[in-house]
Amino acid sequence: MSAYPFLKENIEALETYNPPLYAWLSSQDFDEEKLTQCLFKNRWDILDWKMENGNGMFESFLPNLIYKDWIVPEKAETSATFIIGCNLGYGLNHVLMTTPDTHKVIVSEPNAEMLLACLGQTDYRPFMENGKLHFCPVDENRLMSIIKDLDLQFVYGKIYLRLDMPSQQIGPEYARWSATIRDKMESFSVEMTTLRLKQDVMVGNELENFSRTIQDGTISTLKNAGRGLGAVILGAGPSLAEFGPELAKNPGNAVYVTALQTLPAVQKTGLKPHFCMGLDYNESMLRVYEQLDREWAKDIPLIYSTKLDHKVLEAYPGPTIPMWTLGGLGTFAFNQHEEIFDAGSNVSITLNRFLDWCGFNQILLVGQDFAWKGKVSHAAGHQNAGATFPASALVRLKNADGENLTSSIQYMTSKREMEEDITKLKTPVFNLYGGCALIDGTKNVDMQKVNMNGLLASAPGSMDYFLTAMNLARTPRPAPRFESRSQKWNVSIRNATKKLEKLFRKLNKNQKEINKTFHDVYFFLRQDPLYLPYLYNEILDMAGLARAKTSYAPKDLPHFKKIAKKTIKKVRYMDRCLNLEERKEAA
Repeated sequence: MSAYPFLKENIEALETYNPPLYAWLSSQDFDEEKLTQCLFKNRWDILDWKMENGNGMFESFLPNLIYKDWIVPEKAETSATFIIGCNLGYGLNHVLMTTPDTHKVIVSEPNAEMLLACLGQTDYRPFMENGKLHFCPVDENRLMSIIKDLDLQFVYGKIYLRLDMPSQQIGPEYARWSATIRDKMESFSVEMTTLRLKQDVMVGNELENFSRTIQDGTISTLKNAGRGLGAVILGAGPSLAEFGPELAKNPGNAVYVTALQTLPAVQKTGLKPHFCMGLDYNESMLRVYEQLDREWAKDIPLIYSTKLDHKVLEAYPGPTIPMWTLGGLGTFAFNQHEEIFDAGSNVSITLNRFLDWCGFNQILLVGQDFAWKGKVSHAAGHQNAGATFPASALVRLKNADGENLTSSIQYMTSKREMEEDITKLKTPVFNLYGGCALIDGTKNVDMQKVNMNGLLASAPGSMDYFLTAMNLARTPRPAPRFESRSQKWNVSIRNATKKLEKLFRKLNKNQKEINKTFHDVYFFLRQDPLYLPYLYNEILDMAGLARAKTSYAPKDLPHFKKIAKKTIKKVRYMDRCLNLEERKEAA
């Protein structure tokens, strides 16, 4: 089409550089006549797009007035701009031309016709070829993969989210998609901050627990072991105090589960769970034992994330079964032998995923309030009962009856994650509603409906089958063998250090060679997937030297040496923890 001089070339480039978007565009049914008729020159004598109401997108404001504030005032080289709505390319082209080549630009356009109109007016091939420009389909999975590729920008720069004002005239889908992107970015920002600050602790806990996990067994026997059974997840919300005693009088034949930190609150209701789950890597979890009746808990199995603090694990009075979770050693070391769980921001979310994996017929949520009336945020016995929240963290909302509730940003984030999760589960989820926050995707029930719908009933023999599988899960398994890496790594890193010392003597002359050497070390640190999680911070620090900088000063050499020293120390420690045969011989 003559009105779209660059469309063919850009589409061909997308086939090479962005197959998911190319596939989406190829699946669309376009009206070529409409695409041509919608382009026109407006009263400002600039190319415009005629909307369904007959008006042009830019008849009210000139593009240069709209986009003059789309600037990147600092750290432009290591930052990124995410644009929602591309119109005819005015905002996109402004960002492309006013930022350096290393600045990432991601465009997401919900309207396929609008995207074609944009691709038809400007040759974007050079920007796609050099990795500056990326297009994101309206797909949450693809969105998350793109956001996760912006880890360097999160740490060493900024992410600018730009919602295109002219595009919003087309429909509400732009604002909705922008809100989704903002939520995903906020979640990833929290995840990045957690990883940056706590990855050493979490993977360090896995290393501390490693020899014990071999003796404690595997959850693999529990896959599909819940068929024919209902499960009840006991949360620590205020409504647990109301419903717990009622369920204790008539527990039916369901499997009851809860979080480790909720055990003391559950005991107060008269219920005894079939197992509990512990995820938190923090040593503060030891507070649970200040209120836990150890004698009562000694026959309750604990399914624990291998990232659980080893002191918390050692203090637990009952049987323990390991669960490997994403982001640690299990991701690569055991992914062929173990189920590796994606642990959520809340234990109840992980329990939902786990029970779905176990194949239970249905899940009943109890005490999953995510909010509270008055001042009581948790059931008595929970370690956070009586806790106060800063005003800045509080959220106001209403329940199903229009009554005022109080919640927190953290609880609302966990609720939203649970709601998204529930849409992906095979297992139906019911909520024994206690008058607090509504959970989308669940069916609210009262005690009468719980009994009438058989939510606590089970098929004959199913409970015995599950409990047998739980006992089998505690069978020790053979220890995997890992080859020591520290000697080879030490030699390679020492050689790189000597080379850099030589290059830094003539700093100005050797800038490109220094950058290349830093890149070589960066890729070397990422070579071994087993060691990658524990070296997360060192790899990110090396990315800062290799990818976030193009010129170097004398201070960068001591910075590198510090990274190198920490790397070797960590690799030696990993070798000691993972080589169980050597540890036996040393003992």
